[in-house]
This record gives sequence, structure tokens and C-alpha cells, in this order.
Amino acid sequence: MDAIAVIVVNWNGKALLSECLESLKTQVYRHFSTILVDNGSTDGSVDFVREKFPEVRIIALSENAGFSVANNIAIRSVNSDYVALLNNDAVAHPFWLKNLVAALESTPEAGLAASKILLYEKRDAIDRAGDSYTTAGTGLLRGRGASADVYDQREWVFGACAAAGLYRLRMLKEIGLFDEDFFLLYEDVDLSFRAQLRNYRCLYVPEAKVYHKASSSIVHDSPISVYYSHRNLEWVYLKNMPARLIRKSIIPHMIYNFAACLYFMGTGRLVEFVRAKRDAFKGLKTMLQKRRSIQENCVVDTAVIWQLFERERFLPRLSLRLRRDNRLWKKVGGNRLSC
Repeated sequence: MDAIAVIVVNWNGKALLSECLESLKTQVYRHFSTILVDNGSTDGSVDFVREKFPEVRIIALSENAGFSVANNIAIRSVNSDYVALLNNDAVAHPFWLKNLVAALESTPEAGLAASKILLYEKRDAIDRAGDSYTTAGTGLLRGRGASADVYDQREWVFGACAAAGLYRLRMLKEIGLFDEDFFLLYEDVDLSFRAQLRNYRCLYVPEAKVYHKASSSIVHDSPISVYYSHRNLEWVYLKNMPARLIRKSIIPHMIYNFAACLYFMGTGRLVEFVRAKRDAFKGLKTMLQKRRSIQENCVVDTAVIWQLFERERFLPRLSLRLRRDNRLWKKVGGNRLSC
């Protein structure tokens, strides 16, 4: 039995798969197997992997079941000590797995580990250094845009980005797998929150590096991105935020949503944003049912959870987003959706 199952979810990503899977072949740590879960691709991805990477086990789905379902199918099929997730648009450094495994082996109180994700085309810049969550009840890309030589110490963080993370299988069996109602986006934030509530801590491992081709799979602020992120962030908040912390976070949460509404009104994505909030409300009953079980099984003091959150800074967040939008706009000559 291999100690790790590495899962790569793919949907029409044939052009990305070669470099991703080749990077796994170069891993110094060798006690792992690779599983590709294909979400009904029509670009020949499955045949390509069968021919070029015969060592990879393929689970070919007939349709796009979403990121959560695809990963869960693979996770349920393995009996390893750990499960590693790697995006098809990510390239792993040769010491990626070795460093993640060593970190969790030496830190038994950690249930999951986050990688240092660098931008593929600008490797001196961080895409994210683990996931953060704010006092306004929303996810935050920790370290986004910072120099690659910072965030260079192991430390406890809120969560791991599922683009490149390592998870103890026994933890996943205890807290539950990815929420399949999410389809994609924020499913990793939700899982990290549930892990923290059950006292499974997340260790950030800066030596575990991957290089991410940002926006290759999900375009920044595309209709899909806006819809799923802004629907699912409400579900994460409803399911996981302890009642005592809702009282502290609800006003900043409302301010965040109001500011986001104005922002997307200005960028032409108001329809997707409003539809996301409408559908989040439609799922209220289901999420409250899930909340009951999650909160009943919480074993961590709410003060510990609150200390994990970063203070929401609305203006710096908006400034960073506007700067990024401006760079992307210039990059594609005015076609925002093709970047």
C-alpha cells in the first residue's frame, strides 16, 4: 500500500496535464500513487494520459460532477495514510511531497498541510501561502502578491488550498469529505473550517513548493467564479461560524457583501453576484441542517477559532483587486475574460 494517494482532478485540461504529471514523476518521495479523476472531458484528456502516463490510475466520469464530487470519489477509493491534492494547472517542485510528508510526520497535532504556491510565470511572487479567513466571514488568499522570499517559516494557518495540500485520511473520515453541494470553489475553505472546529490544525510548509498557472482553469472574476465563490462563501459562514462569533462578525460580513455588490455592479458581474446570493438563500435549510451536526461536534473554544482569523481590511483588499484587474486588463488589451 502506498503511503499517499495524489489526486489530480481534470476537466478539459489536456494542455496542462503533461507538465503537471511529469512533475509528479520527478518527486524525490516515491511512496505514492497518482489518480486522475476526469470530469467528462471532451478534449482527449483521458486517452492522452492513458498513452503518455500509463502508471496513472484513471477514474473517468461521464459528466462534469464538480471538484468536490470528483475528489470525494477518489478519496473513497483509497486506503492510504495521506491524500494529496494537486491542481492540473500546477507543477510540483521535486521536494514537494517529501517536505509535506515530513512536516505532518513530525507534527502529529496537524491534520492537514498547506504548500507555498508560487506563480508559474512569475516565480518570485506568491500565489498563496495557505488559506486565511477573515473576521468578516470570508476567505482570503494568504500572501497573494508578496515576494517569494517571505512567508518562509512553518506556522499554523487557517487552512490549506486544495490546489496543493496534504490531508490525513483518518481526519477526512472523521470530519467528512468535501461538501458536494459546493460543486467548486470554497470547498477547501469549508473543509479547513470543519477541521479546525474538530481540533485538526493546519501547518503551513514553505519548503513544499508548487508553481501555479493562475486562471488556467477558472478565469478570475468570470461568471462561474463570481457565482460559485459568492454563493459558497455564504454556505461556509452559515455552516461553520460558531454562534458566539456570528455576533462579532455579522456586521463586517454585511459590509463586505455590500462592498462586493458595488464592485460587481461596476465590473458588469452584478447578475451573477445577485444570483449567487439568491441561491445561497435557497440552500439555507440544507446548510442549517449541516450546521447542527458541525456545531454539536465542535471541540475547540471559540476564542481559539477567532484568533485564527485575520482582521478584515476592506480598503487594502479592494485596492489589491483593482490593481490586479488593471494589470489583467492591460495584459489582454481590454478582454478581461480571456486572461
